Amino acid sequence: MKRFFACKTLGIDIICNVKYNFLYLYNTSGIGGVKKMTIKHVLVTGAAGYIGSVLTRQLLNKNYKVRGMDILNFGGESLLGVYNHPNFEFFKGDIRIREDIEKAIDGIDAVIHLAAIVGDPACAKDPETAEETNWTAPKKIFDLCSSSNVKRFIFASTCSNYGKMEGEEYLNEDSPLRPVSLYAELKVKVEQYILNSDTKNGLSPTALRFATAYGISPRMRFDLTVNEFTRDLACGKGLEIYGGQFWRPYCHIEDIAGACILAMENTSEKAAHNVFGVGNTEENYQKKMLADILVDVIPEAKGKIKFVHKDEDPRDYKVDFSKIKNELGFKTTRTVPESIRNIYNIVKQGFIKDPYSEKYRNI
Repeated sequence: MKRFFACKTLGIDIICNVKYNFLYLYNTSGIGGVKKMTIKHVLVTGAAGYIGSVLTRQLLNKNYKVRGMDILNFGGESLLGVYNHPNFEFFKGDIRIREDIEKAIDGIDAVIHLAAIVGDPACAKDPETAEETNWTAPKKIFDLCSSSNVKRFIFASTCSNYGKMEGEEYLNEDSPLRPVSLYAELKVKVEQYILNSDTKNGLSPTALRFATAYGISPRMRFDLTVNEFTRDLACGKGLEIYGGQFWRPYCHIEDIAGACILAMENTSEKAAHNVFGVGNTEENYQKKMLADILVDVIPEAKGKIKFVHKDEDPRDYKVDFSKIKNELGFKTTRTVPESIRNIYNIVKQGFIKDPYSEKYRNI
């Protein structure tokens, strides 16, 4: 049974949850017109994943108490470095199972929901599981959070929701959504559900549309464009690039994880029931532009890159990320060139024995 002690001083209600050892701080003075709560205990679903294992470390570094939830389809090695951390606890569970969700959110202030079948190919391979995991499960988690004491819900969405731009105009949060894959369709459905819901108990949801991720992670992936291209060249292979003219925005996983924390910590009306793209407007690249960067960073790549003409690609978009910069103060800290150099080095120096292993792919 949970035990609480409360007191009131200077317009602040302080409630201590003894079982979980964290404080709720409610501003009852009316200053700013918004009641604020200090987030202390955070649930990260998909904690062992590519982004989740980075986010977990960032949260612990900021002295949050973190409960990581994961089904461990790709193993849990990515969490070994934090498993013994005094502020970390792990819960192996399936987000599709109601009882697992109820256990996972018990005593939690904020949920950052990353767990999903990630990517177009993975969802297309098993659409039934994708539907259960990427639509039914997050809807259930959100509803349970709304009926509990969870105050912040951060949903990991994707810029793939934009589909294909018309002309050369940059897209943003107000642009029409044209999902062209099951993966994006399900992300759009969840976005619309959580942002349009009448939440209870003060739950504040935010959706974050991630740019295409890249960078080194404790749960490394080599099925992402920047990581894959760099791996192939580091291993001395030639590189074939299909549809070099198509655009995508890119963002380092350290910055994506940082955006999740920034959105969670922002309890103002700017973040509540709102959506933000996560990335840097300067990091929109065509594939042929990535090839130029690869040659600049890896001189021996010259002559090893071939372009295969392709006109059909349903996803082609540039994104303006001004909103998250202007409203939440988000700034990226990593760039594609620097990350290509780092990925090249870890592969070339043998940090990863078999970078072509299936465990480094989502499908």
